Amino acid sequence: MSTGKPPQMASFSASSPLCSLQGSLLTLAVLTLFSLTYFSLNSLRSPLPSSSATTQVSVAKLVRDDNKAAKDGVEEDGLYDIYHSPEVFRLNYAEMERKFKVYIYPDGDPDTFYQTPRKLTGKYASEGYFFQNIRESRFRTENPDQAHLFFIPISCHKMRGKGTSYENMTIIVQNYVQMLISKYPYWNRTLGADHFFVSCHDVGVRATEGLPLLVKNSMRVVCSPSYDVGFIPHKDVALPQVLQPFALPAGGNDLENRTTLGFWAGHRNSKIRVILARIWENDTELDISNNRINRAMGPLLYQKRFYRTKFCICPGGSQVNSARITDSIHYGCVPVILSNYYDLPFNDILDWHKFAVVLKENDVYQLKQILKDIPDADFVTLHKNLVKVQRHYQWNSPPIKFDAFHMVMYELWLRHHVIKY
Repeated sequence: MSTGKPPQMASFSASSPLCSLQGSLLTLAVLTLFSLTYFSLNSLRSPLPSSSATTQVSVAKLVRDDNKAAKDGVEEDGLYDIYHSPEVFRLNYAEMERKFKVYIYPDGDPDTFYQTPRKLTGKYASEGYFFQNIRESRFRTENPDQAHLFFIPISCHKMRGKGTSYENMTIIVQNYVQMLISKYPYWNRTLGADHFFVSCHDVGVRATEGLPLLVKNSMRVVCSPSYDVGFIPHKDVALPQVLQPFALPAGGNDLENRTTLGFWAGHRNSKIRVILARIWENDTELDISNNRINRAMGPLLYQKRFYRTKFCICPGGSQVNSARITDSIHYGCVPVILSNYYDLPFNDILDWHKFAVVLKENDVYQLKQILKDIPDADFVTLHKNLVKVQRHYQWNSPPIKFDAFHMVMYELWLRHHVIKY
């Protein structure tokens, strides 16, 4: 029995390309392993808790924790349904909470400009809440060199409460802004592009419309964001007008109680409201009244009708906006937007078509048929999504995550990225 020769391995010369490639890869692997081992041992030997490696780990952990918190807030209860880009919102929101800083100018007569609001109620509640929230939030900084944006604390409604005319308000605001420009170097760096002011209702609009330097250069956070009066969507921010405190608890998940097709009651102080009342006031399926409900008829009858209605009609009044929109959201009644040129609050973040019916003013003539043509399944979806957005249109003191204040700050955070220094 003969023994066979062991099998021969194929031989390669040193100049073989394959041999050269194998050698290079082996060398690279050895060097990589050595480098990783060296840096790992070096970091373990470091006795300082504030070392670069420890700092990087801490920052990375902080980022992960913030991202997880934002993700939990966005994903809970399927909230992904209501955002245009939920993942972008989640990441940007977490970054905002970590980094965003705002400097508030301290100058000015406290009776005219920055002050503790007299009360956080009525049609100026959103303005008052923002003034209070920005002071008690993590975003405020006392160091202007750390600030991403600068808040000009103009409170026009306080001036109006003192009987100041619109002409004199414009002069007061102009003198105040000119003082800030001459006293501080920050406006001139961007010609005011990194500055903003907040004003709700039409008082602030009328008080500042004669100041093109302020209106065109700085960011306006206003309750009346109408495209046809100089509102610039990519620069300015729509402030939700909220009449807080709400008279009754939030509605929602109560579809069996909503038997009325549509509801509106209010003053006829705009063309669209006059047409709405004239056409539908005597309809048997739409509950339309051309005046506010008389309180003598019973307590909170106006608010209680929101609970019984599927769709609440929200026509523009003296301005495109209406507090009726946030009333509808709070009480769980799907809002029907009936206003042209209206940049809806947070509409670049939230998909309004997922929780509201957005119409043109000319649709008022077919209003009832439009609402009746909405399938029951679609209405159920709209209602469920409406409940999900309620927290975004609620003010709190102190502010809480994802509420109206944080949403406004998020809008400002997005806009600061495009400022050129």
